[in-house]
Amino acid sequence: MGLAERIADRGDGVLLFSITPPRSSTTPEDAQRIADVTLARLEALDLDGLVLYDIDDESDRNPAERPFPYLPTMDPAVFRDDFLARWRRPVVVYRCVGKYDEEAMERWLAEQDPATVLSVFVGASSRDKERTLELPAAQKLRAEVNPGLKLGGVAIPERHARTGTEHHRMVAKQQAGVSFFVTQVVYDVSAAKSMLSDYYYACREAEVEPVPVIFTLSVCGSMKTVEFLEWLGVDVPRWLRNDLAHADDTLAVSFDQCLAAAAELTRFARRLGTPHGFNVESVSNRRREIEASVELAARLRG
Repeated sequence: MGLAERIADRGDGVLLFSITPPRSSTTPEDAQRIADVTLARLEALDLDGLVLYDIDDESDRNPAERPFPYLPTMDPAVFRDDFLARWRRPVVVYRCVGKYDEEAMERWLAEQDPATVLSVFVGASSRDKERTLELPAAQKLRAEVNPGLKLGGVAIPERHARTGTEHHRMVAKQQAGVSFFVTQVVYDVSAAKSMLSDYYYACREAEVEPVPVIFTLSVCGSMKTVEFLEWLGVDVPRWLRNDLAHADDTLAVSFDQCLAAAAELTRFARRLGTPHGFNVESVSNRRREIEASVELAARLRG
């Protein structure tokens, strides 16, 4: 059964692996080399799909200095079409919808095969950010142009911890056509459980079935990576931050925490009866962190 069918059937245990496309300045030869190395690493993993992130400048959301500089990356749709021809499994292509005009989005949607391509639409990073296309308009366009294409939405446990309303956003997105959710990176397991619980009971109240919630996990090999996650809005509990900061091997502690988080979230989701899965994020260019991400995906499948 393919990823789209598993999503439609509200299947449990989906496993995704996410990467960022190369920088937009990368030559075609180097982009192909990066793609080939990536696919060789993933070949042995029993993945349900590959996620391609669409990177946008989020400095409007957070005025603090970015731990790593923002560097524009290749359009994920272009990276898939031009350099990932050897990948035979489904791809989840993120779309920061505000970067594209209606004509470009309509054209891209019309060209996609729903059996092999899914998408996650991401709205603007802040109310003040200039955008060409609004998220509701993009959702409506997908329903009109390619209704068979499975559409995902972003779920943010930290926003739920602050406002207590993320479950209402999730139900509203589901009613607008979203058939699965992918979370922001999870380090605060308690916040993720609270969001999932509220979403489950909100679905009961609205008399709709919960759709799969795919939790994103990401290993950290240094405190600078931790600081970058925090800049992006990820909450790292104080006790865990202390463990990471004082560890002899930050990556090993992070890896173990990701496994522990996956086990706890799995137990909780199964107790509720909500379909769930995991997305292992690999966005570092450090070989040790990349290899740890691949090993994490293998352990989660096992």
